[in-house]
Amino acid sequence: MTSQTSLPSLDSLDYLPYLDAEGNSNPEFGGKVGVYAIFDADKVLRYIGYSRDVSLSLKQHLVRQPHQCYWIKVQTIERPSRSALEAIKQQWIAENGKTPRGNDADEAKWTQPIDVKPLMTAQEKEEYEKPTDELGQIKQLKKIARRVEAEILSVLESRGVQEKMRFNPKLKESGLLDLK
Repeated sequence: MTSQTSLPSLDSLDYLPYLDAEGNSNPEFGGKVGVYAIFDADKVLRYIGYSRDVSLSLKQHLVRQPHQCYWIKVQTIERPSRSALEAIKQQWIAENGKTPRGNDADEAKWTQPIDVKPLMTAQEKEEYEKPTDELGQIKQLKKIARRVEAEILSVLESRGVQEKMRFNPKLKESGLLDLK
């Protein structure tokens, strides 16, 4: 168990590849509570978070920021408390010397569902804004969400991801993408 007096330093943890040899995103952290740091291909710290299911959170981040997720450092905790998790996170940010962009200016990109509206092409925007009923707009948002989803899945495939990523179909009606 990690206590307030013996917080693990980020530097003391080993870098782990984001994807294992089979193309899965670290299934050994499934259902485990912990704090994690995500690094890009050059091992530059991009985001620090904590979760009740580290593996699920890592999948969400991979979908949201596939070009930023190459390495991780993880500290799991047997008897977690939000204050202990937050203390480790804050210590790691301080140890880094500056707040990672993912915990600052780009935080929504790491923590919120993907909004497809800003990703509309000019043609999609024109079709979406045509005077139509609400059902027509929902159908258009779902169509755009499916296009963006296909682009994300293509990027993940090029990264060697083998596990299936299932997006929440209900959120697509609102123009949002997030894993189910």
